[in-house]
Amino acid sequence: MFDTDRTQVSERSIVFKTPDGAELVGRLFLPSHAPFAAVVLNGATGVPQSYYAHFARWLAAERGLACLTFDYRDVERSWSGPLRQSTADMTDWGTTDQLSARQALARAVPDTPLWVIGHSLGAMTLPNQRNFEGVARVIGVASGIVHHSDHPWPYRAIALLFWFGAGPVATAVTGYLPGKRLRFGENLPAGVYWQWRRWCTSRTFYDTDLGARLPEPAWDHEIPVRLIGFSDDDLIPPHCVHRLAERGYGGKANVTVIATDGPVGHLSAFARRNAALWPQLLEG
Repeated sequence: MFDTDRTQVSERSIVFKTPDGAELVGRLFLPSHAPFAAVVLNGATGVPQSYYAHFARWLAAERGLACLTFDYRDVERSWSGPLRQSTADMTDWGTTDQLSARQALARAVPDTPLWVIGHSLGAMTLPNQRNFEGVARVIGVASGIVHHSDHPWPYRAIALLFWFGAGPVATAVTGYLPGKRLRFGENLPAGVYWQWRRWCTSRTFYDTDLGARLPEPAWDHEIPVRLIGFSDDDLIPPHCVHRLAERGYGGKANVTVIATDGPVGHLSAFARRNAALWPQLLEG
């Protein structure tokens, strides 16, 4: 198991606002010397930034990279009040919040090349964004475009319950997704759940939402993009990673599928027990 020497890393909280006024809270990890690049780590849906802290410290201590982790609006440290009052949706998280975090990192660590490491949602909606000033590299981990029929059994049964059973019923009753109570992960604003549900239960994914707020994916950058899938990921199987490479990144992303020896799945690539994988995430 990897164990970071914290004396090599300095950490501090960072607070920044989005153009529409949401206040987001992040944590900046800095190496003991000037970083050669700065990473913004866009998290997966409903995964708090604290989950990525060990990986962020490793980036700073072992790779000399600055790293900003953050919570999307109305999650954990970026929580602004009762979830049932939240108006946040997945477009807010996947476009506005991610771009605002990138800009906050550029201000905090100026004149430094920017990298984006996106987990699941964290790289899925990057092609729908337009401003990539200063970005030198993109790494997507377990990111893909998925329909519920893509999941293998028996996980598909869980997904169907999430989209057509307990998930919508509980969200309608409580005014938010009580993910912790249902053991489906973190609590989520209703708008995030309903939009996420619409995408994952449609053969055309997010096409019905494309417009002013969620632009059509148009990846026309020369920024190197590497998308990483895992052989045992039932939520985003490898063929869904390839679908994102084609649909979102216009065929300009390199796809790597890692055959895992132990359980990694969708969420555990950044867990300390899988620290042996971390160098592979940066390769290529």
